[in-house]
Amino acid sequence: MQITFVGSGDAFGSGGRFNTCFHVATESTRFLIDCGASSLIGMKRLGIDRAAIDLILLTHFHADHFGGVPFFVLDAQFVAKRTRPLTIAGPPGVDAWYERIFAATFPGERTLPFPLEFREFEIGQLNQIGELEVTPFHVRHDDRAGPCLALRVRAGGRTICYSGDTEWTDTLIEAARGTDLFVCECYVYDQPVRAHLALTTLRQYLPAIGAKRVILTHMSDSMLNHRPEVEYEMADDGKVIEV
Repeated sequence: MQITFVGSGDAFGSGGRFNTCFHVATESTRFLIDCGASSLIGMKRLGIDRAAIDLILLTHFHADHFGGVPFFVLDAQFVAKRTRPLTIAGPPGVDAWYERIFAATFPGERTLPFPLEFREFEIGQLNQIGELEVTPFHVRHDDRAGPCLALRVRAGGRTICYSGDTEWTDTLIEAARGTDLFVCECYVYDQPVRAHLALTTLRQYLPAIGAKRVILTHMSDSMLNHRPEVEYEMADDGKVIEV
């Protein structure tokens, strides 16, 4: 499994980073985890074949995680000339959120030249979506844009977890326990804020999670300024890893 960090930033472009988006490639499928507003730019900069992406998994509906979907779909229609089906899977109400964001950004009726399917996650259950096994866990962020989820994903013989945006919840232990990779938001270094995680908090719990590899993402300037003091691997835009 190859993972490319298309965007590793927060909602405010801290460090000049793109919004959250991870491209995951296995031998048989390609998918995105989140698709923030700047994700199409990031994918084009990295030369990612957007037409080969089968699926977009969404953790919640804030624009730095979801706002790139209209741009992706319009690019698929008019630039990439997509014909293969696309599935967008997310929290309950994903189809209504899709209609809402298109109405706000590119209003008007459209007929797509490719099949588009929506899947609502069954939270706390294993969801079989194409070749992926996806188990969503309800986390603590801002349910006005959710429910907000962490995603445990098994594909290509590997298991990864992405925390989504969240403050600490013991749910993360179950979601990420023993995974091959845990990508975890770490917004601040040592001053906990509502709805997000601090490294000083994560340090207490990561040993119990026992993930084989941990990569921190969604970092504010406060976190980035402490980079030399951080003992965990940190994401960067364009970083490519093998799991």
